Amino acid sequence: MKTITVIGTGYVGLVTGTCFADLGNRVRCIDIDETVVEKLNKNELPIYEPGLAEMVRRNRESGRLSFTTSYAEGLEDSEFAFICVDTPSGETGEADLKYIRSAAEMIGRELDHPMTIVNRSTVPIGTGDVVAEIVSSVASDDIPFSVVSNPEFTREGAAILDFLQPDRIVLGATDPEAAEAVAQLYLPLRAPIMVTDLRTAEMIKYASNAFLATKISFINEIASVCEKVGADIKEVAEGMGLDKRIGPEFLNAGLGWGGSCFPKDVRALEHTASIHGCHPQLLRAVMEINRDQRRRILLKLHDILGALNGKTIGVWGLAFKPQTDDMRGAPSRDIIHMLRSEGARVKAYDPVAVDRAKTVIPNLEVVEDAYEAAREADAVIVVTEWNEFKNIDLPRVRDEMRRAVLIDGRNIYEPSKMSALGFTYRGVGRGYAGSGDRGEDFDSEKMPGLPATAAAAAQSVGGPDDDPSASDGVPQSEAERCV
Repeated sequence: MKTITVIGTGYVGLVTGTCFADLGNRVRCIDIDETVVEKLNKNELPIYEPGLAEMVRRNRESGRLSFTTSYAEGLEDSEFAFICVDTPSGETGEADLKYIRSAAEMIGRELDHPMTIVNRSTVPIGTGDVVAEIVSSVASDDIPFSVVSNPEFTREGAAILDFLQPDRIVLGATDPEAAEAVAQLYLPLRAPIMVTDLRTAEMIKYASNAFLATKISFINEIASVCEKVGADIKEVAEGMGLDKRIGPEFLNAGLGWGGSCFPKDVRALEHTASIHGCHPQLLRAVMEINRDQRRRILLKLHDILGALNGKTIGVWGLAFKPQTDDMRGAPSRDIIHMLRSEGARVKAYDPVAVDRAKTVIPNLEVVEDAYEAAREADAVIVVTEWNEFKNIDLPRVRDEMRRAVLIDGRNIYEPSKMSALGFTYRGVGRGYAGSGDRGEDFDSEKMPGLPATAAAAAQSVGGPDDDPSASDGVPQSEAERCV
């Protein structure tokens, strides 16, 4: 059994600490927020993550997991200190390292025995060196320590599974013995372990997230073309995904990527590339396409409803993805902002994220269930693909609405079935003109030049530039979204 300290009790830190405790280690988690620590010591979690509350309770009761606000208490006799604090975006896209710097300084001030310091937060290339410099500047000269980069690759909503069954463990270090010591912590998981240098490990994390975001933006770009030429993006994605070189993951067209990682990591990598004299035009296009996807929803509404002033719009889903309450980078934030700016009334529902959503969307009108959100609405927008929306009573939804208009931002329904149920239905890239027919711009005899870009079309809409068992109509084999 090893003694481990985890600094930060957000999505990364709480999952990391709890899972290490579940593997039989003694873990102390440090958080400077007294309210958060007080609640954790009562088994009240600050985040929603399936299965985590029970795991926290079990390991607290066993004595393997504890929480404190004190660095002196939390670092006592620890062999490893995992830094798992937030690295938000700065004003120009750079990662803000103030919490990393603070954690490193506090570790250095309390360092009174040899320790391995592990960067698990997603950090810019070179942060491992920064941490080492900060600790050295405040710690006693005769106490040895090492810094290891160990980026996390867990998905919110599946974080426990991803920790315990990882595709790989990446470790970066200048001290091989320190890297081997951290690798020993992960041996029970029987996962591939890659050991490299600090900066390469940090780049692996950024490059991985940027590639996945690129894949999503690519399929959304193709979806826009599908709508013009009469193709179905779901079948296009399926056909692409059968190619082993491409694979099916992250080919779900929709409202784009969000959350705590992709928005800030792509921006941070673009910033890093720019300040080092590179020209990251691909990364910039990836971000632009993602912004445009949210604006396209309003274009679809305008096409059906005309002006939105005075219209009532139901919004199904607020969190950026199912199985979490995280609102960071959530498409709902942009969409609700744009709807309100055009004078629409918005009624929103989410099974988990309502409380957190209220803290980031001022004066948000929330309702008790999806049916209430649809009641007397001129349209409903599916923003988050929660299972309950896939299994909802669609005839009842239709009867509750003032106009049976459904904008499916996640392609969870089949256009032909929705049309048969009497809905005016629009998905993303489904290649129809309202009733399952080919796109209105499609001409099999002549192929015109490229259609206007999403960005140009979206100028008429406007909106913020920041990142802020199946029933009728539901596909029988909807792949789980991983974004």
